[in-house]
Amino acid sequence: MNNTQKIARQLNLPTQKITATIELLDTDNTIPFIARYRKEVTGGLDEEEIRNIADLLTKLRTLDERRETILKTIEEQGQLTAKLKNQIEAADSKTALEDLYQPYKPKRKTRASVAKEKGLQPLADLILSQDITTLSNDELVKPYLNEQVPTAEEAFAGARDIVAETISDNPDVRRTTRIKAAQWGQQKAAKIKKAEDPKEVYKSYYDFEYRVDRLRPHQILAINRGEKEKILRVKINVPERDWRYAVNSNFPPNRRSQLADLLDQSASEAADRLLLPAIERDIRRDLSEKAETHAIQVFATNLRNLLNQPPLSDHVVMGIDPGFRTGCKVAVTDSTGKPLATATIYPHPPQKLATKARKILQSLIADHQVTLIAIGNGTASRETEQLVAEIISHLPSSIHYLLISEAGASVYSASKLARAELPDMDVSMRGAVSIARRVQDPLAELVKIDPKSIGVGMYQHDVDQKSLAHSLDAVVESVVNQVGVDINTASPALLTHVAGIGPNLATKIVKHRDQNGIFQNRKQIRNVTGLGPKAFEQAAGFLRIREGDNPLDSSAIHPESYGVAEKVLERAGLRVTTPPEERESALNDLRSRVPLKTLATELETGVPTLEDIFEQLIRPGRDPREDLPAPILRSDVLKMEDLITGMQLKGTIRNVVDFGSFIDIGVKQDGLLHRSQYPRGVNLAVGDVIEVEILKVEIGRGRISLGWAKLDEH
Repeated sequence: MNNTQKIARQLNLPTQKITATIELLDTDNTIPFIARYRKEVTGGLDEEEIRNIADLLTKLRTLDERRETILKTIEEQGQLTAKLKNQIEAADSKTALEDLYQPYKPKRKTRASVAKEKGLQPLADLILSQDITTLSNDELVKPYLNEQVPTAEEAFAGARDIVAETISDNPDVRRTTRIKAAQWGQQKAAKIKKAEDPKEVYKSYYDFEYRVDRLRPHQILAINRGEKEKILRVKINVPERDWRYAVNSNFPPNRRSQLADLLDQSASEAADRLLLPAIERDIRRDLSEKAETHAIQVFATNLRNLLNQPPLSDHVVMGIDPGFRTGCKVAVTDSTGKPLATATIYPHPPQKLATKARKILQSLIADHQVTLIAIGNGTASRETEQLVAEIISHLPSSIHYLLISEAGASVYSASKLARAELPDMDVSMRGAVSIARRVQDPLAELVKIDPKSIGVGMYQHDVDQKSLAHSLDAVVESVVNQVGVDINTASPALLTHVAGIGPNLATKIVKHRDQNGIFQNRKQIRNVTGLGPKAFEQAAGFLRIREGDNPLDSSAIHPESYGVAEKVLERAGLRVTTPPEERESALNDLRSRVPLKTLATELETGVPTLEDIFEQLIRPGRDPREDLPAPILRSDVLKMEDLITGMQLKGTIRNVVDFGSFIDIGVKQDGLLHRSQYPRGVNLAVGDVIEVEILKVEIGRGRISLGWAKLDEH
């Protein structure tokens, strides 16, 4: 079975779609480009399906490389039989492959290799064969005694070492033991006596025992972290019946043979010293990989939803980065994100200059006609919120505020990009600018920060960092290309994630824009140094030019399809210059008169492409984020003391984890909506706005338990 067939079977997709997708990937086409502009070739596979194909293809090809290395190594040893070769070629996982390779893997000096050097292999073979002999053990061992092996006891000990390694290295023994361990093994965790855990972070695992196949991902990751921090001691116990079954099925003792007890002893030594430690490592690695994959998926889902938060454009925003001792940094930005004014205020302890702070904020609001205030949710955020709410209550105009995550703002502030964007601004003040811009366009601002620093996952520092980065980069790439990028205003950070561009070309595009002025049409993008035909093909459809020479340049229609789009407009009695709001009726009339399949044939294009062209001609460059709920804007502040059981209020989901969702309900502490409170079939996402009910408030512990609000149907 070739890789195409393996992928088709594993993903349950038609082989021809897999073949076409692999050909596109192998000719350097990006996943967003394939998903959007090659639907006819792939049979309409979506981005997630294409990414799954790409990831699985990489794994299979890596496995094939390892397979070739193993075959070559065993062949050079002169031990590659036809049967073994077939087994290696049929192995469908890295574990199966390594099991087959184990007996032939070059090893450092082992007890078995030392025994072999002493000539004890034939004696080990006798134990393994379990032949019935009339000789006594003393007579049996006599031929193997010499200066290196002076006693029968040493001879049998060395032979048992060889047998133990043979048993442990056997692929079937390993496979069967691993299957049994994965099903019936018990993971135990216990606190190391002298370990310090002052906050009792790992208290749940001080005396913990659970069946391996029932462990939850967050438990596995927590136990791993506790072990890494030398607080927990961890062990997987495999029932003796299970490993004995695996050994005896492949090396059955002959009770009529005098060597049966020696085989039993060898099996016990193999299990204790070699087999079970290796199986435990395998099981724990497999558990960790699955738990990490799950954690990465949760992180990626949360990141996607965060990046998809709808922008609050057309606002003059005041961003406040709260603080106590160092004061609150304040930055006002215009509707494009350009800083208009900055200030530092000290309303909180130790300075307590609240009156002066109010005057400064009121003056900035009036001078720049601020319409929205964004407050970072870090230290002193709720105290700052109280101040802002008080100021708003005395203003004649309707101004609202919202708290937003400031995760990663400090990372951005000290970055090379921040220095380039805000060269004359103090590092600490750049965070306030970033907070303001996050409201105006979350995606454009958050792409400037390493996704791992955005704070919407759990255990992100405990998972494989390469896999995490790969997954999160894929999310950023996906969202950026689905939304589209205005090439005349985008930062290098945003352009970097456009299909086919990357960091070097992004820098060159901005440099070209700075030197030559804004791009008037997509054709001019070809003039950027280093941007060749392939990069243009991949990127052009995702780059927008507003109010340029060609109205089609503001849409997601690819330049390669402009001819088709123009003919569609012509058929509908329209022009390219006809305003989008005047096109819908005529285009819908055309679709009702001519079946889409017929029109596609006449225009020599595919139906999926034609569908997309119609959509873009009616709503060019439509931002998919517009369909999502806008964040909650507040004008007053609540304290935990204001909350009472049964109270219902709206909240914004800040983070989604295995056991529930953390929700901002407008007080200092996010509340937890436990998964047990979810209605059946409901899945929640970061940024969702939902109605919740207060179940329990623990002020001393800073905990708020939430339930799903039972709304009055009347």
